[in-house]
Amino acid sequence: MGPKLKKSGSKKKKITKAERLKQLQEEEKRQKEEEEARVKHEKEEMERLEIQRTEKEKWRKLEAKALERSNEELEELYLLERCFPEAEKLKREKRLLSQWKHYIQCDGSPDPSISQEINTFISLWKEETNETFEAVIAKSKLVLNLIERLKLILLETPPYDLQDKNIAQYQGSILELQELLHLKFNIATEILLRQASTLADLDSGNMEKVIQDENVTLYVWANLKKNPRYRSVRFSETQIGFEIPRILATSDIALRLLHTHYDHVTPLRPVPAASQENPSTVTPFVKGEVKSVEAAISKNLQEECKQQENESHSVHEEETKVMEEQDDTERQTEEPEATKCDLEMKLLSETVSAAQMLLLENACEKPYSFEDPEVDLYQFTTLGGVYHLDILELPPQCKPVKGWMIVEILKEGLQKYVYPPETSEDFEMENAFPPIEVMLKVHENVIFFEDPMVARWDAEGKHWKTDGISNVSYQPEDRLITFSLETFGPVTLIQDAHVNMPYQSWELRPLDVNKVLLTVTTVFTEIQIQIKENLCKLASIKLSNKRHSSALEEKWMSPVSFIIALKEAGLNIFPTGHSHFYVVTNYKLPLVEMKAYRQMALLSSAFAFSWSRWNTECDPKNVVFKVREHLTKEEPSQNPNWNFLMFSGDRAQSLKINESSEAFSKALKEETEFHSTLYHMVKDFASKEAMEKVRLSSCQFIDSVCHLLLSTRLLSYS
Repeated sequence: MGPKLKKSGSKKKKITKAERLKQLQEEEKRQKEEEEARVKHEKEEMERLEIQRTEKEKWRKLEAKALERSNEELEELYLLERCFPEAEKLKREKRLLSQWKHYIQCDGSPDPSISQEINTFISLWKEETNETFEAVIAKSKLVLNLIERLKLILLETPPYDLQDKNIAQYQGSILELQELLHLKFNIATEILLRQASTLADLDSGNMEKVIQDENVTLYVWANLKKNPRYRSVRFSETQIGFEIPRILATSDIALRLLHTHYDHVTPLRPVPAASQENPSTVTPFVKGEVKSVEAAISKNLQEECKQQENESHSVHEEETKVMEEQDDTERQTEEPEATKCDLEMKLLSETVSAAQMLLLENACEKPYSFEDPEVDLYQFTTLGGVYHLDILELPPQCKPVKGWMIVEILKEGLQKYVYPPETSEDFEMENAFPPIEVMLKVHENVIFFEDPMVARWDAEGKHWKTDGISNVSYQPEDRLITFSLETFGPVTLIQDAHVNMPYQSWELRPLDVNKVLLTVTTVFTEIQIQIKENLCKLASIKLSNKRHSSALEEKWMSPVSFIIALKEAGLNIFPTGHSHFYVVTNYKLPLVEMKAYRQMALLSSAFAFSWSRWNTECDPKNVVFKVREHLTKEEPSQNPNWNFLMFSGDRAQSLKINESSEAFSKALKEETEFHSTLYHMVKDFASKEAMEKVRLSSCQFIDSVCHLLLSTRLLSYS
């Protein structure tokens, strides 16, 4: 047998008394620490619950206090907001005064709002013949002014004051004037081309003519020599022109580039219509009240007349008594008249509020499904006018005969040369009709933040399209765009209408009495707008942090005209009802937005407002922004002391957080209370001087500021 194996492992080591004692002490210490932690946690929890209970109690008391004074604050706000119907009343009076001034001027120009006058003007101009291009350009100034006035009537008149028949009349007049103006340009071009041989260039033998005006530029070239080697057409030592194929270089044709700095090709946008279902819940009642008060006044006047007739037969001794009764009657009549005035103002106030709400309404769905290559005009916008590119058949030329100029006038008028022809069987070469290279100058008053896209007009579909265009290149330094076009016709440049949305930040700051500066900062630019009384102007533009000069600077315009001008210049910071389909927005309830803009406008004479990043963190029922008192003589400091306000339309509160806080919180700032309006909220920390300036603000100024805020929608698109 072999040796026995040793047992694996060893005997368990015995714990000494000292070690056992040490373990007990550690256990006791652990239990003691756990007990202390438990007690501490319970104490902290009790303190937290007590603080929470105290805060709730404080919150409840503040809500009760706010509710108690709510009616008083809302009544005061209602009186302050009477400035909006007052401003609308002044605008209506201004429109009537403008019509009267036009009537007494007797300058021969028609009133575009009167159908008989505008129809007579159109008929008389149609009868005028043999007008030169210069004569048509001179007349076009009046025509463009009439079109602009009609468009302003449609945009400035509140939707509830516009009848469908008036909208149809004004838009019909606009279309007639646009079509007639273009027809006149075509006829004038034909008259000019008949004289091409007499205007031929001595070097090339071809005719070249450039006519420039503030609204129209004409470039026309007539191919008189038909030299197959002369295929590069340039106008007046510029880069503007064409590269034409051999087939055109040997044909009796003329090339016309008519650049209209306006767009009369794009169909008119539908005028925003007021909702017929429920324009205002109180309006029918108010209208009824106005009618009843009018009836009461009429009844009182009838009774007064009867009483005066009866008293005329009374004796002289009763004259004193009669006078007293007349005084009583006059007082009774004055009261209903005052009531009628109040009710009319209330009705007008509701009309204005409803029109303001229309500016904030988002469309539920796109009105039309756009298919490639059709341009979605809700997403893109045309800029710089329209370039009418035409290949024309050269009309018969004037011939001198015995001191007379004889010319054959074609009955069909100016004819377009079809290129490429509908049937090309006679031509063996596949590339006999290549695309024509076109070089255009971008309008100097238009800003493109990205390379412009080229679109051509589809006359059949009545829309802009991007097909049939190739080899597009843009030189931003020279503002030249080059592209190849398969078929000629109207061409325009387009840009994303929302290229400057959403905004990065904004600020509204007082400058002087009834004068503020609105600054909107986007990814590409910083736009500063001055508002003074009922006028606006572009104060400055910065591109890539460098100041950019604009033709719009120092031009005071009405808010509506100013918005149109800014859009046409490519500076679109005015969302439409469809913009939310193309831009990531920070949706806010329209009613909350409207109330915020109205009250910000009320306070804008003495308070500065600014963007806050916490506005994106709060729910759609609330808006958050910064506010501080800013009196006229103060210069904006580098680190101003802002108050952070949250507003729900019915409640305003000052927040404890600031711009550098880690998270959003609705916690109330110490020693502040709830209020029903922004006006009463800022009143808590404002000086008497600031509040006095607010009360003395012009109603037209407040209305203009409010219109710009409603049009830019800063709280939803930042």
